[in-house]
Amino acid sequence: MTRLEHQDWMNAPETRAVMEALGGNARFVGGAVRNALLGQPVIDIDIATPLVPEDVIERLKKAGLGAVPTGIDHGTITAVSNGKPFEVTTLRRDVTTDGRHATVAFTTDWKEDASRRDFTMNALYASADGELFDYFGGIEDLKAGRVRFVGDAAQRIREDYLRILRLFRFHAWYGNGDIDSEGLHAAAAEKAGLAQLSGERVQKEMLRLLEADNPVPALRVMAASGILSEILPGVLNFARLERLAANDTNNFFDADALLRLSAMLPDVETARAVGERFKLSNVDRVRLEDLAGAREKIVCYLSIREVRKLLYRLGTKCFRDRVSLRWAEDAKDSNTMQWRALLALADAWVRPEFPLTGRNVMAAGVPEGPLVGRILAEVEDWWIDSDFIEDEFSLAERLKAVVQATAY
Repeated sequence: MTRLEHQDWMNAPETRAVMEALGGNARFVGGAVRNALLGQPVIDIDIATPLVPEDVIERLKKAGLGAVPTGIDHGTITAVSNGKPFEVTTLRRDVTTDGRHATVAFTTDWKEDASRRDFTMNALYASADGELFDYFGGIEDLKAGRVRFVGDAAQRIREDYLRILRLFRFHAWYGNGDIDSEGLHAAAAEKAGLAQLSGERVQKEMLRLLEADNPVPALRVMAASGILSEILPGVLNFARLERLAANDTNNFFDADALLRLSAMLPDVETARAVGERFKLSNVDRVRLEDLAGAREKIVCYLSIREVRKLLYRLGTKCFRDRVSLRWAEDAKDSNTMQWRALLALADAWVRPEFPLTGRNVMAAGVPEGPLVGRILAEVEDWWIDSDFIEDEFSLAERLKAVVQATAY
């Protein structure tokens, strides 16, 4: 194959405007070309050019397009055309690397630019009219599902240790069969370098890996090679994760990377350690630890009344999370419809509003103070246990009974 067939993203007016502004030497590069060859959606469009950043900015502005110097030290300008961003990067070669950052120099040599990229399937270029440029056999590797480093695998990894994780992430998404042996051996030998990486970079790669249709085979190889223990502590539950991923695939659910991460973790302490290592947001940390410590009894045969009670106490999102994890622990395929019904109930549920307030309690003769809240909570518990009874008389009678039974 020497040319990309017609691609809507290549011929979109905003794309053509950027390419025309950059002149005839600009090429699409990386994920856009890779995904187009695979027939997969193209979302982010990266462009490579021999023009230096200052020239890129000048040309974009002259064409009436936005030019944001998002990574100008490394040659990257974000072009904005009709509100859509395009990452435009000058051809580069590495001067020095330390496993995390690189000092680069600009070049006009396309093969030299390709040689600094991680995998052959990411070192593919396409001109504005679809002509393909492949310097390291990336098209054949892509067809074979072979995630292979450009050049020497160990050297590529030492340039940026994140490439260890990217090897497994890309194999989970695009690979077939066994992981490339040279890449795997190099990754295992260089695994200590992972300690140099920031939590945010590790988080991004691991969560993307977990979003693959079935991330477990890649994770098992990571574990067997001693790489995963550099990232995730404890004894991990691959079986639960594998069933969760299968449920997503079989039921056309979107992959939830954080939920999948929680499926592997054995306890709250491990979840807390992972949240710290990955530098998760506070919201995600709370969710991860909450799921690791969940103790509610959730089974596929819950009654509608029990479901409503749990939904009120937990909220829809927490309830769905717990149901998904419990379902992943159930090896009986015959229970699938019941588990799906629980999720459907959660989606359709509208949370009722407790009809009483502290004013009602004080109107019943209770003076303002902490006791008001305690009485209100007791009546609310009764109301929930009564399946959110709407009868005002019954609520008033229950409030009266609780007030009379409470000494104050």
